[in-house]
Amino acid sequence: MINRSFSRIRKPVKREGAERYLLLTLLSFAASVTLTRLFLWATGFPQVGGGELHIAHVLWGGLLLFIAVLMPLILANRWAYTLSALLAGTGVGLFIDEVGKFITRSNDYFYPAAAPIIYVFFLLTVLLYLQVRRPFSTDARRELYCVFDDLQEVIDHDLDPQERADTEQRLRNIASQAESSDLARLANELLHFLAADSLYLVPRVPSLWERWMGRLWALQTRWVKQRRLKAVLVGGLAALGALALADLARLLWAVRSPELLERVVTNLIAGSQIASASGLGWFYAQMALQGTVGLLLLISAGLWVARQERLGIRLGYLGLLLSLTVVDLLVFYLDQFSAILPALIQFGLLLGMLFYRRRYLTVRKESRQPLAQAPRDLTALGET
Repeated sequence: MINRSFSRIRKPVKREGAERYLLLTLLSFAASVTLTRLFLWATGFPQVGGGELHIAHVLWGGLLLFIAVLMPLILANRWAYTLSALLAGTGVGLFIDEVGKFITRSNDYFYPAAAPIIYVFFLLTVLLYLQVRRPFSTDARRELYCVFDDLQEVIDHDLDPQERADTEQRLRNIASQAESSDLARLANELLHFLAADSLYLVPRVPSLWERWMGRLWALQTRWVKQRRLKAVLVGGLAALGALALADLARLLWAVRSPELLERVVTNLIAGSQIASASGLGWFYAQMALQGTVGLLLLISAGLWVARQERLGIRLGYLGLLLSLTVVDLLVFYLDQFSAILPALIQFGLLLGMLFYRRRYLTVRKESRQPLAQAPRDLTALGET
């Protein structure tokens, strides 16, 4: 019985649009944690309930996660996956935001390790997203899975000419490369069905998302020129590097005598950056790594100015990656969520450098000119 159950498990196939659903989960996850912390801080950390009851937001997160799991199990509509992705990201953000209460005996919401755990969990999800974005094998079996997913538009009488053309092209590829004659015959039958004049088609109307992405693409095409983007990246790298080295220099100046060191420790404890003098070692490690990152970013900015963009991008990428994965992790541990804004700035600069390298430094075989057509989704925007 068990062997029969396992024999029914087929080779996994990546869902069409999986990267978009995962991106929605990531964005809603980050927004959920950030907005929850901001709301609680602004309102003085209120409690819902009275007497012995305390309805923590982890319960609302669990409820949203349960709904997110049920939706794709019950509903076959494609929009169910989009809504499930949004609910899952929001739910996991509300859930994991209270991790400090569940790893300490005292139910300490502000436990120092809570913020790094949340940040590491988010980074792991980002790595999963990057893995999912990588192109998977496009064999006939996977392509047919995608075709049947696209045929939902036919069932809902919402197929437009562009969608039909895309599906027909995919079916032609299946028919030409299918190892199984059954799959090739199925592809040809579906081609015949889509080519029928009686097939109901609707006029092509861009969705709200596509309209917004088109406007965003038009804005970046108009305003994001190479010189402007280079100036922003150089300025950002130089500013982050200078601030990091300035913090390190102030610390080195302050600890030149035992009296000043004691004052620094007192100020750090008062500012909740360390719990006691025993945590000073982690603070020193953070400042040393921050200084290293600052030096890398300043050198990177100098290379950009010297028109050595490729080497500058490599050093800048290394510095920002080190900051996002190690330095910010220590900052989250020592000072809770104070690293959210710097991490967003660093991530923005990282995306900007990747965009610059792909658009201006990568020679395309088919054309040396930047793409002029607006992408259909955020994933395509990141590819350009």
